[in-house]
Amino acid sequence: MSRDQHTVSRKFISDNALKVLYRLQKGGYEAYLVGGGVRDMLLGIEPKDFDIATNATPEQIKALFRNCRLIGRRFRLAHIVFGRDIIEVATFRGHHDSANDKQKECKKTSKQSADGMLLRDNIYGSIDEDAERRDFTINALYYSVKNFNIYDFAGGVADIEQRAIRLIGDPETRYREDPVRMLRAVRFATKLDMNISSETAEPIKPLASLLNNIPPARMFEEFLKLFVSGKALANFHMLRDYELFKYLFPTVEQGLTTADADDNEQMSRFIQLAMNNTDERINTNQRVTPAFLLAAFLWYPLSRQVNQLKQTTQLTPQDAFFAALHEVMSEQQRSIAVPKRFQAPMKDIWILQDKLARREGKRAYKAFEHPKFRAGYDFLLLRGEIEGGETAELAKWWTDFQAATHEAQQMMVKSVSGARSSRRTVRKRRKPRSNANKASAPKAD
Repeated sequence: MSRDQHTVSRKFISDNALKVLYRLQKGGYEAYLVGGGVRDMLLGIEPKDFDIATNATPEQIKALFRNCRLIGRRFRLAHIVFGRDIIEVATFRGHHDSANDKQKECKKTSKQSADGMLLRDNIYGSIDEDAERRDFTINALYYSVKNFNIYDFAGGVADIEQRAIRLIGDPETRYREDPVRMLRAVRFATKLDMNISSETAEPIKPLASLLNNIPPARMFEEFLKLFVSGKALANFHMLRDYELFKYLFPTVEQGLTTADADDNEQMSRFIQLAMNNTDERINTNQRVTPAFLLAAFLWYPLSRQVNQLKQTTQLTPQDAFFAALHEVMSEQQRSIAVPKRFQAPMKDIWILQDKLARREGKRAYKAFEHPKFRAGYDFLLLRGEIEGGETAELAKWWTDFQAATHEAQQMMVKSVSGARSSRRTVRKRRKPRSNANKASAPKAD
């Protein structure tokens, strides 16, 4: 497609990406903007990703850029670092069956698992081969700043016009090579308001279990893209439709399908409310943390486990909570490796649910001064909206407490303490009669 046939323009491409493209060309290499950046510009969406494909090897790229670092063992990539902005540069991929003898002899070049998943893939080829190795047709689009042409190798432009998500090649083979493509198909469908083509969708359910082979650390990256990008609720529904969600949150899926009907409904509504809240914040450019949404996903599984331990063991409430926390998080870590920097605020949010319920004396002020009070309070508000009753009353109390003067806060705390005291019944112990008194007592006829 020549310049007059498309809407892609350098004015929409970041300056840093243009620097990389021009320097690669000046160095005698082919260089193209590829994938999401080209796709989004054709769709009229402001591009955020500026990935580059080239015939230069990672080592040759590093020789051109002092600010380059090579990463990845599975896929060797070059990251050109401009402060916080990173431009990813990949060498054209080749086909495994076309690799030369030297590459075949090198075990570090290519490796597949018994299921067909690519464990290592550093075979290089031409731009044509690279296009065939890409996942979806809409991502096999290349833009050249040399002649301003777009090169479409797989019918991606037609699929953009038809709003279709379509895999390149045999869908089952491509999913086996990289099962994460099933999650990507869902993400692109919701992000771009497109439909997954029937041939691309058909193998998803039968092959969904292949996601068990994906490292938990990589699954966390996919979690962020699915649930912390403004389309969490839509992705949740589609993931469940294709039976993929359980490989991200097995405990949650089990709770949604096997629990009591009322609990099931409450848990589902709470999770969806939390996702909707997160989507609204992201889409209005407000700050969000993955910890809050993760805490929402696991709140009901955690609560159920705590209650079960209280009923079946002699553990104190505090010990039951931490035992349940350890069990729930250990199970979740097998699917998604949640970094410690998010585990700590998750735990704070959960602990605050108990602290916010204990408002007597100085406890209310201590909870109010907690560094994560705001997150814990927002979490309580969502719970109150779903659970109603005492939880809703508690959420309202804290809403009023924050807006009240210091004197009014003291009165609110005293009223809570007084209500607690009035509910306690003080029983005066009867003094037992002595044996002598029992003996002298008159006997009934």
